[in-house]
Amino acid sequence: MGIVSAIGHSVSENLDALLNSKPGITSISSVKTHHANTIKVGEVKRSNADLIKALQLPEHTNYTRTALLGCYAAKQAIQNANITAINSYRTGFISSTSVGGMDKTEIHLKDFATNKAVQKYIKSHHAGDSTQKIADTLGIDGFVTTISTACSSAANAIMLGAKLIKSGRLDRVIVGGVDPLSKFTINGFKTLMILSESDCRPFDADRSGLNLGEAAAYLVLESQAIVEKENKKVLAYISGYANANDAFHQTASSETGEGAYLAMTQALKTAQLNPSQIDYINAHGTATANNDLSESVAIKRVFGETIPDFSSTKAFTGHTLAAAGAIEAVYSVLALQNQVVFPNLNFKTTIPETGLQPVTTIKRKPIKHVLSNSFGFGGNCSTLIFSKL
Repeated sequence: MGIVSAIGHSVSENLDALLNSKPGITSISSVKTHHANTIKVGEVKRSNADLIKALQLPEHTNYTRTALLGCYAAKQAIQNANITAINSYRTGFISSTSVGGMDKTEIHLKDFATNKAVQKYIKSHHAGDSTQKIADTLGIDGFVTTISTACSSAANAIMLGAKLIKSGRLDRVIVGGVDPLSKFTINGFKTLMILSESDCRPFDADRSGLNLGEAAAYLVLESQAIVEKENKKVLAYISGYANANDAFHQTASSETGEGAYLAMTQALKTAQLNPSQIDYINAHGTATANNDLSESVAIKRVFGETIPDFSSTKAFTGHTLAAAGAIEAVYSVLALQNQVVFPNLNFKTTIPETGLQPVTTIKRKPIKHVLSNSFGFGGNCSTLIFSKL
């Protein structure tokens, strides 16, 4: 696994922050915006110049911040998986993003027609550009594709990777997602009136909105044949997955949580697990009025009166949009490895309609199955289940 987020630039740094309740939510400094004094974000404290140097790229490259963060996390994943010959097996790469190259386009758009020096960023605008740049950096010459389904994107990338291996089409797939902060997303979410001016409070009755974040995370999925042939250490198994859509609203979840309910129940069916076997739910938990109530209702529909321990880790990182499913997949694997439930920061008061209370401090317990939710605009709801065998 490889990860860069507001709480750390490696897997170990992210784990340390999670275990010690150290959030990465701050005022914004990397993006010039009129909202700088009224919002808080989860910002990766590394400049583009620093990332270019770390990746040993030419100084005047046309890599966007999306590509830079993605390359940084993906290279980390390959190194941590001890892969030295990337194409020795049928290897694919699936990345996800919602911002794409917008972070550069929004800066240079007015100059594209007259300034040749910035025209290099026109080619890096579309979402697939960052994916191809990351694949090229890793040296992958096989299957490469991009998924953009808003905030469920990375979960869907992981799901597709698992299906490609299960169907025998590929032996190894690097999967994940990346999104940087940009005026494009800040202004968009500000228009929706769902950005919080303080640290977000997932599942709290007095929640006032989300904190945007930027991050990248990638996981290496490999077939059982590779694991056995190379005597690989398995961090976790993807035992269940599902995608559903409640077709309710362009940017809101239904009151009954139908999409989330369908995704969770189908993922349990795929994993051949009963709801009672889930030990921890890493919830989508954005801290918006709509999501947290809808997701709470869906959780109660699936699990009844016996709710597993659950928490949202977005109060640590902010909502990292297309990267969220991969960030939280890494955290789900870390929960399994360390047998720990990570805390839901800033929680004080239960939502009166459901009465659900997340775990608010580090809780150590036996954990065999973790369910992770990622829900996107347009009703695109995805659930992954990670298991320890």
